[in-house]
Amino acid sequence: MTRRRSVPAANTVQHAAGLLITMPTEWSPEQAVAVFEILDELRQRVWDHYGLQIQQVLRDQQCTAAPEAADDIDEADVPF
Repeated sequence: MTRRRSVPAANTVQHAAGLLITMPTEWSPEQAVAVFEILDELRQRVWDHYGLQIQQVLRDQQCTAAPEAADDIDEADVPF
């Protein structure tokens, strides 16, 4: 008879960029703090190096360029 291994619970999230992120849900508080601190440090280093480029990309993503509509209003047209 084969014994089944217990699989730690995990939370899977689909990131906006299409990445699947799976995170264990049974970390100790100390483990969660350690991961949080690592990610915080990584975020700061990425920002320090790429901050201006990140701002530009975010700005470009948030701006919606509406195409210029031609002014084809006929003055003779009357609204109903």
